[in-house]
Amino acid sequence: MLAEDYLNMRNEINEKGIIFSFSGYLSEGILFALGDALKKKLSSDETDANTVKRVFSVFVEQTQNIIRYSAEKLVAPNQEILAVSSGVITVGFEEGRFFVACGNVVRTEDVQQLRTRLERLRSMAPAELKAYYLEQIREPPESGSVGANIGLIEIARRASEPIQFDFTGIDANTVFYCMKAFI
Repeated sequence: MLAEDYLNMRNEINEKGIIFSFSGYLSEGILFALGDALKKKLSSDETDANTVKRVFSVFVEQTQNIIRYSAEKLVAPNQEILAVSSGVITVGFEEGRFFVACGNVVRTEDVQQLRTRLERLRSMAPAELKAYYLEQIREPPESGSVGANIGLIEIARRASEPIQFDFTGIDANTVFYCMKAFI
């Protein structure tokens, strides 16, 4: 039964066009190793170099967002938060184009701000995204942010169509967030 369960899971993943997937705890070191494997896979498929670069860039941004913002983080016995967070990241091929999708748990209190930011990005034309990006790189990071606040903009800029996203409640304090970008 064990082999059959995992074969069924593998077949379902393949049916969804997923060529690369990771679910679990991520760190910068794991990001580096996964990124290397992804580049090798795409290159072995003789994917256009520009497409490889765009897919890889979105993959890195989404994985860094999981590491930085997932509500599921490993905590050391001394209560120090480690740079290891839980999430899922996939790369696939659907309808003749690549996609990168990620998901992780976020705090309920952070959902509205994230949703507002994503809706704004989704509504922008490419020229607006470029101008917004240039504006944001000159601004100081928002309070509580661990990045430069340009990761989501980068994803939207590299996507071939508006990004998709969704939220589903887990409990009163947490929500599962998912984003998908076609390249």
